[in-house]
Amino acid sequence: MRTPEEKQALRERAAALRRAGKSAREIKEFLGPISKRTLSEALRGEPPPEWTKRPNAKDDLRVQARELRLKGLDYDDIVAQLHVSKSSVSLWVRDLPRPISDEEARRRRTEAAREYWLAQQPLRDAQRTAERAAAASEIGKLTDREILIAGAIAYWCEGTKSKPHRRNDRVAFMNSDAGLVRFFLRFLQVASVLPDELIFRVYIHETADVEAAHRFWLAVTGARPDQFRKTTLKRHNLRTVRKNTGENYHGCLKIDVRRSSNLYRKIEGWASAATSIK
Repeated sequence: MRTPEEKQALRERAAALRRAGKSAREIKEFLGPISKRTLSEALRGEPPPEWTKRPNAKDDLRVQARELRLKGLDYDDIVAQLHVSKSSVSLWVRDLPRPISDEEARRRRTEAAREYWLAQQPLRDAQRTAERAAAASEIGKLTDREILIAGAIAYWCEGTKSKPHRRNDRVAFMNSDAGLVRFFLRFLQVASVLPDELIFRVYIHETADVEAAHRFWLAVTGARPDQFRKTTLKRHNLRTVRKNTGENYHGCLKIDVRRSSNLYRKIEGWASAATSIK
């Protein structure tokens, strides 16, 4: 029976021989008659030298299995490609991180992008506000001439125009943007159109809040209620996915100018002059 000191000395000698590249058989010969159990305990934690290892026929398969796992293949796919057992695949690759599916990868990228733009949003909003303010300062207050030019172009973009096959020299303007409607009313004022010469009509989807839209356009125009004709409702198509919904949806407002053939011809001239680039 060896004492603890003798066991420690034996272990140190065995470890030194192992680190020197000796095999278990050679160590046993150096140490003298000891049992396999005693030698095993003495060499515990000391890996055998490379030259004593027998070649493993599955080493190449193990390398391939790890490469396939890193490419994102699951266990079943690796088994099918290498024709090995699932338990072997699990043993070879269990230390590798679990791959994620293409769908999960897309979800993570989308979430990362969303978080990035949410973080950037306050900065981008501030930048937009500053750029708008700087651009607005470049314009300043418009003269009547500038209002006539801008209003004529706005009408030529959004207003009703006479066609060669359908002559209709009258002014009718329709838009959903309250700011543009206010500007067009200012244009009509500069063009010497009296408020009583205006007729209004709201066009809106039947599923919207019609009464709220009517009140909204009354406030925008400052017109009398009797200047508004009956609201035109657009029928709802169940197959259409509408985006213009919610409390900020007020439909479109159409502005008709009574006895406006002369004004129409003026707008034709103003728009033609403003868009003739030489």
